[in-house]
Amino acid sequence: MSYKDYYEVLGVARDATSRAIQKRYRTLAKKFHPDVSKEPNAEARFKEIGEAYEVLRDEKKRALYDKWGPNWRAISEGRGPPPGGPGPGEVQFDFGPFGFDPNVSDINQIFEQVFGGRGPGRRRGRGAPRPPRSDQETTLALGVADAHRGGRRDIQFSDQATGKTRSLSVNVPPGVRDGQRIRLSGQAAGGRGDLYLKVEIVRDAHMRLEGDDVYAALRVSPHEAVLGATVLLETLDGRVKIKVPPGSSTGRQIRMRGRGYAKRGGERGDLYAEIQIVVPSELSPEERALYEKLAEASSFDPRER
Repeated sequence: MSYKDYYEVLGVARDATSRAIQKRYRTLAKKFHPDVSKEPNAEARFKEIGEAYEVLRDEKKRALYDKWGPNWRAISEGRGPPPGGPGPGEVQFDFGPFGFDPNVSDINQIFEQVFGGRGPGRRRGRGAPRPPRSDQETTLALGVADAHRGGRRDIQFSDQATGKTRSLSVNVPPGVRDGQRIRLSGQAAGGRGDLYLKVEIVRDAHMRLEGDDVYAALRVSPHEAVLGATVLLETLDGRVKIKVPPGSSTGRQIRMRGRGYAKRGGERGDLYAEIQIVVPSELSPEERALYEKLAEASSFDPRER
């Protein structure tokens, strides 16, 4: 496997704070999420970003990564550094006060030197050391409609114990909340830990969530905005008819009670249809003539309102 510089993957400095790393990850995850991104390499980038974040968000893993670069995972699993240090073309990092003897290959000694504590495989008392329990958390990004509906979702994540990408089919409960954690028992670290999915509700192509209220874009033509019309709007419950009042401008909101996101008490928030006037990019000769005639006849000036 080729070496990846996780700092470059996220586009952050090596001394970036945890808050800066989290903020940058959320920005990139929203941009490259396969359900909403139109980038040609969105799925691969989303997976790469998640892999980098899983390491840099964890203080101990980040310290090992900074010290050992591409060999950090071998160190964390007790396999020790490769003979002679990093392999050809690889880079060994040494940042901060985490220096320790590179000749030490026992993982318990390494953890004691780096973190001043007991290694993950050492325990008090007699008997063989118990394999360390290692829970893991990853982000599950969902669009507003998908979070509302719930259902089966296929996810991919990088297993911290093996470094391999795993695929799982997950049953997401309807109406999950932003920040909610879904526990998958025994799905991390080769069965030695639980996988937690932290839900992050991201904006759909035309829908966003604010609290329990949903804001949906309602695209209308100029004549529909001026004269009024009944048009179809995509909502969490499917398409519904909605009346556009005559004289509606871009930004006007039409409220639909009880059509928003599910509240914890069982009720629902409201839906706000936000009018967006869309003009045609091309006109037929007849349409152009009519618009020109309207321009001559109209005295309306929006800049004087």
